[in-house]
Amino acid sequence: MSSSRDVTSRLRQTIWNGSLPLEIRLHKGDCRTYDDSDPYLIQYPRLSYLGLLIHRLRAFFSNKLIYPDVDVTDLWLEHEGVPLKWHYPLGLLYDLYSGNEPAYPNDATSSKVDTAADDQVNLPWRLTVHFSDYPVEHLVKLDADGKHLYDMFINSAKEADYLRNGTGRTVMSLSKEDSTQLWDSVQQHDFSLFGPINQKLLNPQGVNLRHIPIKLYLPHATSSSKADAAAKSKDKAPGSLRVVQALVTPALSSRQPQTVGTALNQIIPSLFPSRRSPLLAQAVLHGAVLPLASSVEDLLRVAAYMDGWMHIAVIMMA
Repeated sequence: MSSSRDVTSRLRQTIWNGSLPLEIRLHKGDCRTYDDSDPYLIQYPRLSYLGLLIHRLRAFFSNKLIYPDVDVTDLWLEHEGVPLKWHYPLGLLYDLYSGNEPAYPNDATSSKVDTAADDQVNLPWRLTVHFSDYPVEHLVKLDADGKHLYDMFINSAKEADYLRNGTGRTVMSLSKEDSTQLWDSVQQHDFSLFGPINQKLLNPQGVNLRHIPIKLYLPHATSSSKADAAAKSKDKAPGSLRVVQALVTPALSSRQPQTVGTALNQIIPSLFPSRRSPLLAQAVLHGAVLPLASSVEDLLRVAAYMDGWMHIAVIMMA
């Protein structure tokens, strides 16, 4: 049992340490020298939120802005025309929009592994920062004090808590000190602060795990039904997604552990007709293709994002 806990702890720490190199350039429409400005370069945690960078970006680009007194709340980021949602963790945004091949399990074919390795030359991930023309129809606007980002994070954590335990009381009953520590751990990306609070949330005394908080993110191009096609035609937002949720229990009715394959087959059988092999699409979490035989409960313990959700990108196979 101790060995199992050690493995879980090491995996969680490894995921926590995951990061991506970013190259953020100022949009030429906001640059007083058109496009002659240095990029902002940073190695940023996969689990963190781009909204925590707004003050640093404002300070870095201030001497290049056409209107230097522009408010920090007018800042927004995009990748190839896609506005990046503040409440999506960086790792999820990258898995959805970068176009890079994810990492494959050890039993994947060598050609796939080689392809994934080759695609890493596309790093750093290139983003564009804007200080005008805020896309209010696609993005919630942040405030300078970070309260909106905090509210979005806490609401997501409450929703995950409700699914896990059938009640949101675990998050709601955190002491003021614990709540502050949780948000500090997110802002500072400090595992020593996050770990103790996360343990309280995942393992409340006297409560059995009821459901696994899973969100699936599907590009609208993967929609196959007439209803989905109609929704797609109405939604002209670049990079628009269909977000799918369902009640996923830790075990099947047969008392066998719920796996990634059984859960995906239950939620979107049109894309995952097999419970054992990915035939049409792959489930990607933290940049890696999930083995369909993986236990969803085990994954929750080691691979949930900081808000308690497993945010899984569904990527169509070539």
